[in-house]
Amino acid sequence: MNAHDIGEIAAWLTAQGIKGTDEMEIVNGFCERARAAGLRLDRGLALIDTLHPVYEGRAFQWDSREPSKGAFEYGPTNEGVSAENWERSAFFYLRENNLNEVRRRIGLGDPVDFFPLDTLLGAGHKDFLAMIHRFANDSHIGDMDCFYSHWATMDEGGFRDEDLSVLRQLVPVLALAIKSGSLTRISRTIAEVYLGEDAARQVLEGRISRGKAERISAVLWFSDLQNYTRISDNLPPDEIIPFLNDYADAVISSIHEAGGNVLKLIGDGTLAIFKAEEREDACARALLAEQLLREKLKGLNERRRSEGRPVTEVYLGLHIGDVFYGNIGSSDRLDFTVIGPAVNEVSRIASMCRFVDRSVIMSSQFVAAAPPPRNAEVVSIGRYALRGVKRAQELFTLMPLDTVEA
Repeated sequence: MNAHDIGEIAAWLTAQGIKGTDEMEIVNGFCERARAAGLRLDRGLALIDTLHPVYEGRAFQWDSREPSKGAFEYGPTNEGVSAENWERSAFFYLRENNLNEVRRRIGLGDPVDFFPLDTLLGAGHKDFLAMIHRFANDSHIGDMDCFYSHWATMDEGGFRDEDLSVLRQLVPVLALAIKSGSLTRISRTIAEVYLGEDAARQVLEGRISRGKAERISAVLWFSDLQNYTRISDNLPPDEIIPFLNDYADAVISSIHEAGGNVLKLIGDGTLAIFKAEEREDACARALLAEQLLREKLKGLNERRRSEGRPVTEVYLGLHIGDVFYGNIGSSDRLDFTVIGPAVNEVSRIASMCRFVDRSVIMSSQFVAAAPPPRNAEVVSIGRYALRGVKRAQELFTLMPLDTVEA
């Protein structure tokens, strides 16, 4: 590979990083271009940590015999078999010894002392080079503090000196391009985790000006946990968070599966919205989420009872109305949420559940817009004066059909 080829590949990597090309596409393009230009390369693996509630990082693997081997996420490397493999890896060795690279000519007499050199040797690889490119302390997010890569060849003579020189010149450019894409991915993940998918999309599209909001018609969901205060007062401190997480997971996953967006977690409470072009469709999604939630709660409570842990149910209020959806707050601390009388009303509707001993209560506006629910009948529970709401409202609940028939 000559200087012109190196420059062409470096320019291509730079362009992909600027464009924000998918990381796996960048790795594939780099390996294929380098190999076509004469680099004795048969395998490449790149790793970069991320900031995600489930995954520790992402890996991008290329193989000359399986060019589209692909990307995958990896979980925590500090427990179980994953921890054992990590501590046997060349990357761990580099970190522990503050080195930038380590080479093993595994087909030419060097020790097979790292994970997974035995697998590479068995597949016919002869030479292996692992590299680490560290980021400055003030330029990384979370544990994304470096770029790991390893490279292997099946050439009988292993890597030539010029091959190693090419990798030392080009892999830092590859690292920069991958870091660029990963930072974009992390920004999206953080926004979605803390704001919800729809609000995150709008913020990332640039809607971050204070007071910038749109008026929308949406179905509003407000739920909280039955007897949460009593249960939490009697729980050991280290059991409160797992308790909340169990039930929050059931609520949030049900909302997401039905196409809703969670906007706020307020202690044990959840505020969400369902949007659709037709009001009936938004109501149908909310009813589907309610049905999914009850199914999840049944399994969750069975599991927790078997473990000797306290169980509860979810109180839910459903309403529909016009709200303002956008940025509320100060110049340096904003919240992307919904405001308006309907938001106050749905929380009051949900709070009525404990007084009338019903798990779900719906406003008359919601019932008027909603399609007939599956496996249940809508039943009026009377008119009530809600705190902070000017006029009394007729409220409704869902009665399972088998209960009604009985």
